Amino acid sequence: MTSLKIALIQFNANADKTDNLKRALSYAHQAIEQRAKFILFPESFNQRGTHAVMRNGAESIPNGLSVAPFMALAKAKRVSILINFCQTPTDPTDKLLNTSLLMHHDGRIAAAYNKIHLFDVDIAEKKFRESDLFLSGTTPVLTTVSGVSVGLSICYDLRFPELYRHYAQHGAKILCIPASFTAPTGKAHWEILLRARAIENQCFVLAPAQTGPGANGVQTYGHSMAIDPWGNILCEGSEAQEDVLIANLDFHAQDLLRRQFPVLQHTKSSF
Repeated sequence: MTSLKIALIQFNANADKTDNLKRALSYAHQAIEQRAKFILFPESFNQRGTHAVMRNGAESIPNGLSVAPFMALAKAKRVSILINFCQTPTDPTDKLLNTSLLMHHDGRIAAAYNKIHLFDVDIAEKKFRESDLFLSGTTPVLTTVSGVSVGLSICYDLRFPELYRHYAQHGAKILCIPASFTAPTGKAHWEILLRARAIENQCFVLAPAQTGPGANGVQTYGHSMAIDPWGNILCEGSEAQEDVLIANLDFHAQDLLRRQFPVLQHTKSSF
C-alpha cells in the first residue's frame, strides 16, 4: 500500500438518531463517489443530546441500529469505515462506553476502542462530567486499514501524547481522532495539538469533527482535519458547515521522512 484516499465527514448530529443516520449514509455515499477507501465519522455521529438521550440511545455491538447499515455498506462498496457511538452498559455501574468501531472493507468489525480519557472539565461556565455517564476505557487499540497500521483514540485523548507515542512505537502510520471538540478549546488548541501529534509521531492524523451545538449546549468547533507526518494540513473543514473532506495519504513519502529524520528511532524509553 503506497497511498490511501480517505474521507472525513464533518457532521452536526442532533438528538434524532434516524435523521442522523440517514444523513450520515448519504455523506458516506458521496465519499465513495469520490473514490475514498477509508471513511471516518466524528465522535457521537449518530446522536447528540442530554445524558438521558445518550443513555436511551446506547447500542450493542454488532446489532445496534447504527452499526448494521455501515457494516453492510463497507462490504457492498469495499471500503473501511470508522464510526463512534455510545455502547450499552458492560459493567455493574451501568455506565456506558464511548466507542469507536472500525469496519474492514469486507464488512466485518476490525476493532473497537473505548475512550480512555474522559472529559471532566469546566469550560465557558459549564461543567462537563463525562465520567457521570461513561466508564473509562483501559486499553489502546491498534488495528489496520488496507494493511496499514492504525491507532484509535477519541477527542479528549488528544491531550495525552503518551497514547500516540505508544501507537507510533508499535508501528502506527495513521492516528484516528474523531471528536466533538468545544469551540472555546478548539480555537485555542485543536490545530496545535493535532499537528503536534502528527509531527512528533511522524504519522498521518485523521480528525473528523462535529460542528453545531454539543454537550451542555456549548458550540463545537468543526475544522475537521487530515494532517501529514510533517505537520501539513491536507484538508480542513469550516467551523459551521457539514462537509465531506477528501485527502490522499502518501505512505511512500512517510517512509522516506522516517528514514531521513528518524525521530522514532531516537526516542528514549525512559530517563
